[in-house]
Amino acid sequence: MTLELIKAVSSRATCLYSEQDVEMAIDAMANAISGRLHAHNPILLCIMNGGLILTGRLATRLKFPLQMDYLHATRYRDKTRGAGLHWDRYPGISLEGRQVLVIDDILDEGDTLAAVMAHCQALGVRDVLSAVLVDKQHDRKTTNLKADFVGLEVPDHYLYGYGMDYKGYLRNAPGIFAVDPADCD
Repeated sequence: MTLELIKAVSSRATCLYSEQDVEMAIDAMANAISGRLHAHNPILLCIMNGGLILTGRLATRLKFPLQMDYLHATRYRDKTRGAGLHWDRYPGISLEGRQVLVIDDILDEGDTLAAVMAHCQALGVRDVLSAVLVDKQHDRKTTNLKADFVGLEVPDHYLYGYGMDYKGYLRNAPGIFAVDPADCD
């Protein structure tokens, strides 16, 4: 992937939510999460790599004691189409008996989030909740899972920005962008 190709993809993309829109959504998520978890000594569990930016943006807004850890489970591996779930890293701290908030960038079909939450349950958590920046609206969801905290709803497009990537790039884009369909190979 060349820098010129990534710049071309970015130039053809459509901004769905500006940086200001996304930050306001994260503020609202943080308020809702604080109301629910402030007294529960939670663990924020980031799904890498997509959940990294949202986790960082949320953590600084949560004004109560918490622990943080991460796992790496992915279906995309720098491609635009998902495949089987691949685990690169499991949580490093014990989740047993704890309140866990799993954080990811997007709820698309639901496979990754459902598998991570089931893994947490198998490790004996007290309770597991989920937070996603975006919930993609379509009828291809493979599970009935609903995120407990959602920042924004998005139409059915391939997206990048705020943790979501295009072939491993553009996670750092300041907003949420829909990739031109011609660039979704």
